[in-house]
Amino acid sequence: MEIQEMKTVIFFIVMTSAATEDVKKNLTCTDGGSITLPDPVVESGFLLHGVLNIAMVNKRESQILEERFRYRLHWDSNTGLFTFTRLQTGDSGIYTIDSKRRGDSTSYRLTVYEAAPRPGVNRSRVSADSCTLVCFVEKAHETTLYWIKGEEILNQTSTGPSLPLTVDKQDFSSSYRCVAANPAADEKTLPVNAKTFCSEENNTDKPSENNRQFGTLLIAIVVILIVIAIIIIIGIYFERQKRKRDRRSQDSVAGKREVVYTDSIADERNGQGRKLTTVYDKLEVH
Repeated sequence: MEIQEMKTVIFFIVMTSAATEDVKKNLTCTDGGSITLPDPVVESGFLLHGVLNIAMVNKRESQILEERFRYRLHWDSNTGLFTFTRLQTGDSGIYTIDSKRRGDSTSYRLTVYEAAPRPGVNRSRVSADSCTLVCFVEKAHETTLYWIKGEEILNQTSTGPSLPLTVDKQDFSSSYRCVAANPAADEKTLPVNAKTFCSEENNTDKPSENNRQFGTLLIAIVVILIVIAIIIIIGIYFERQKRKRDRRSQDSVAGKREVVYTDSIADERNGQGRKLTTVYDKLEVH
């Protein structure tokens, strides 16, 4: 009964204060990451997501009320802090901590971003004095690209999937990095050796993704044709073996010979009992 009364009280507090709710701080995190809300609930209180009560603390014991947070929301009895683990982009929203000990509530706006994509680098142009490199990502949503030389940020963009950089010949030996970052400060970095990318020995640009796909398709077609040719050769071989077996079977039947015997016939002419010679003939199958 006591728990039900506490739920009723918190619902009343939320409904009456929603219009004047003030977000204290914006929090950001990356998909799959963890974050701890700064305000504690030590003795008793609540944690809400929007207007939904997802956890409560009563007499230093916590209870997770929302099923989807059951194994991802933890309360530390020593510090009184709530920690989210394995965050998902759908967990974004406003979280309110209501501590009965302090008698006030604090709200935070949490935004969970997708992990920063891994960048790539292509060379777009080479001349005698310079080389143009392009840092790119396949998915540029909420992603910022940087070109960094040593510890200095040369340029950046958050509006497109690629960012070019022109490197002068005298700077080919410098250290460069292509960086992709999301608003939650999650970064993916690709070191770039400008001398290797822009060397005169490499006169052709690195193959594009379409060229790589075409090469893979071509290899697959060649393999399929080879397999088909092997199947045809095996089929021809077994067909010839079958014909040879049939031919040997016919020759075996033809080689069988049948012998016909005739009875002796006595010639009764003139009362002479002359015995006729028996003739044997060999009959062959044609």
